[in-house]
Amino acid sequence: MPKLKSHRGAAKRFKITKGGKVKMNHAKRRHILTKKSTKMKRGLRKPGYASSANEATVKKLLPYS
Repeated sequence: MPKLKSHRGAAKRFKITKGGKVKMNHAKRRHILTKKSTKMKRGLRKPGYASSANEATVKKLLPYS
């Protein structure tokens, strides 16, 4: 059986941690930053983790990670 291909869009957006969680960056940090509070922008800097509902889907898209 041939090797499975990773979903390239997902590979650029998600990383799987050693513990098996799906790490990702937050949205809403590209533009129109003037109206967003400093507290919100600071929180968006930190990595987010995908919800357990979406975790299985992302892991299916990244078979070898």
